[in-house]
Amino acid sequence: MKHKIKYVCSNCGYESLKWLGKCPSCDNWNTFTEEFVEQKKSSHARKAPEANITKLNSLVHQEEERIKTNIEEFDRVLGGGLMPGSVVLVGGDPGIGKSTLVMQAAAQINKSVLYVTGEESVNQINLRAKRLKVSSENILAMTETDLDIILNAIENEKPDVVIIDSIQTTYKPDLENTPGTITQIRECTSELMQTAKKKHCAVIIIGHVTKEGMIAGPKVLEHIVDTVLQFEGERSYSYRILRAQKNRFGSTNEIGIFEMHEDGLHEVKNPSEIFLSEREKEITGSVVTSSIEGTRPILLEVQALVTPSAYGNPQRVATGFDYRRLSILLAVLEKRAGLRLSSQNVFLNIAGGIRIDEPAVDLAVCCAIASSFSDRYAHKDTVAVGEIGLGGEVRSVGNIDKRIQEAAKLGFKKIIVPNGNNSIKIKNAIEVIHAHNVTDAIELVLRK
Repeated sequence: MKHKIKYVCSNCGYESLKWLGKCPSCDNWNTFTEEFVEQKKSSHARKAPEANITKLNSLVHQEEERIKTNIEEFDRVLGGGLMPGSVVLVGGDPGIGKSTLVMQAAAQINKSVLYVTGEESVNQINLRAKRLKVSSENILAMTETDLDIILNAIENEKPDVVIIDSIQTTYKPDLENTPGTITQIRECTSELMQTAKKKHCAVIIIGHVTKEGMIAGPKVLEHIVDTVLQFEGERSYSYRILRAQKNRFGSTNEIGIFEMHEDGLHEVKNPSEIFLSEREKEITGSVVTSSIEGTRPILLEVQALVTPSAYGNPQRVATGFDYRRLSILLAVLEKRAGLRLSSQNVFLNIAGGIRIDEPAVDLAVCCAIASSFSDRYAHKDTVAVGEIGLGGEVRSVGNIDKRIQEAAKLGFKKIIVPNGNNSIKIKNAIEVIHAHNVTDAIELVLRK
């Protein structure tokens, strides 16, 4: 039997009838893979079943009891724990700690867990559990990639939580496409979703990422699953950040912070203290800011280094901060604050390996750049918070009370806030100084 062939982009799922070198959707090269087109059976003789329609206001509201992983950082990102009947996708770079995280969570769940792996043997899973020093009494393990066998095991064992490690190795025998293709990933995830809803069990799926750092087949999987969690972090750093990109049962603003040790991941209870622990007391280009991640305030050190450019085009390098936002702030500093940075190399770093996209750190970035450029020290007991507009004005930010409270808790004496943040409830905990524009703020932060 001759099969029709299509070509699918492994990065974004774009389909084409012929092979293309560059994907017209995501502009990536050499991402198209060959797949068979599944022949759909004729449905002319099939009689459509009756639809089951329910009136919403006739339902009695029942609060679902979540399954606690007993890892506070993990539960926070999930919205309070695993929701029965939900499917959670965990993605991240190879070796970042995805399997370690789910193994530690599985050991602390006080219910039955079925751990299905297609990349390790059962003995390897047992050795990993012993290395992590976790209890595996409630964990049922199996090495399998055939989806039908996995679904039969779920039917027979009736676990409360199912872990699939990983979805790229799982395949459906009815499909002729190889494991890891878009068709196999989509169909296997869809079958697991239906099983989770029917059996009322929570399913955690570990997904591989592409070379760009995105979950393989991201748009295909994101639309199917209930929750998408991204496990981030530089391999050269010990800190890992668990971030929710999609969550039908909780907020997408929460993050969980972990530190990698020899015996697994440890929760970071006070991230502000950790990120500022190695801060140099006397150094130019270093300013502390307060960022809000979900409901949690975090104090971070913003580091900048400004040097004269020996070549025609000066370098602009940003680590942990948006490069385009940095370009805008440099233009504002040159136009509004009179800093001639067009011939200077500017290097910016958010210490600790964390990435921040919140505009409230703009003021600290500008002050750090001005500190390095003018070779003036910033006050070590001062925190700078505020968004910078194109006119050089310091715009108000949200959750200002939480930011002030976190700064006061760690012993800072002053905090520079936007002039628009007038309704501050916390009094006498720390000296609050209002800044109208970026020039005034720089003079307040830097020493004379």
